[in-house]
Amino acid sequence: MRIVALAGGIGGARFLRGLRQAAPEADITVIGNTGDDISLFGLRVCPDLDTVMYTLGGGINEEQGWGRADERFTIREELAAYEVGPSWFTLGDRDFGTHIVRSQMLDAGYPLSAVTEALCARWKPGVRLLPMSDDRVETHVVIEDAEGRRAVHFQEWWVRLHAQVPARSIVAVGAEDAKPAPGVLEALEAADVVILPPSNPVVSVGTILAVPGIRPAVAAKTVVGVSPIIGGAPVRGMADACLTAIGVETSAGAVAAHYGPDLLDGWLVDTADSDLDGDLDGIAVRSRPLLMTDVDAAAAIARAALDLAAELGS
Repeated sequence: MRIVALAGGIGGARFLRGLRQAAPEADITVIGNTGDDISLFGLRVCPDLDTVMYTLGGGINEEQGWGRADERFTIREELAAYEVGPSWFTLGDRDFGTHIVRSQMLDAGYPLSAVTEALCARWKPGVRLLPMSDDRVETHVVIEDAEGRRAVHFQEWWVRLHAQVPARSIVAVGAEDAKPAPGVLEALEAADVVILPPSNPVVSVGTILAVPGIRPAVAAKTVVGVSPIIGGAPVRGMADACLTAIGVETSAGAVAAHYGPDLLDGWLVDTADSDLDGDLDGIAVRSRPLLMTDVDAAAAIARAALDLAAELGS
């Protein structure tokens, strides 16, 4: 089976770990969001790609879901001593190593897709990890606070401001001019099923779909999504703030409608939202427990997604 998944960070990575267990013989390609990417301390940081790579490669900090296990922060302390910021974005010593290698390769002229392949050669994630594009795309958020109306990088809004300042709009800068990275459209064309893990529908999956050519290629396949919303609240993070910014209600049904029946064929919701079971404007909805409490729970969710895809594709 050839599976393609569109993934953001923590939720997507944990689902993918379950998917790998649920379908050990499958050929899995992951198209990762790069809209969260940011340049810090002269280095290019790709949070979502790294979270997937570390999680599947066994190097993730399990408790927080991002960053490296057994991390140290000597470099951060030295930067603080020099009063060099930003102080609100935490990078550990081990993590710095990844960003240094990536930045050196990018500066040498290698595209992000080639750099990601080289990094994965160490981590062996068991999937093919592709950035959505080799072109630079950055998600910016328009806010209005005491400093006035201004645009900030998504990471500043998310990490420093904790999405507490309401977003007036969220823009994937550069997306409309970006091209899918090599292998992205080919993987989608060859896919037996496309899965949308429980990643942020606005700034993760939504950003990937904003790259010209990707959405129609996804829509041409059997597509099953897993709701990141349970009982009217995000499973983790602040997806509700992102949904509010684009005028979408924070509910499993509203997110399915946001994706639309032209994209989604099937939608898994939690048992807390079992009232949606059946058909939702052309989208087949099934309910089951969706909390990824461990790898086995994530694998059961992934298996249910594959079963629904098989049912819809038969």
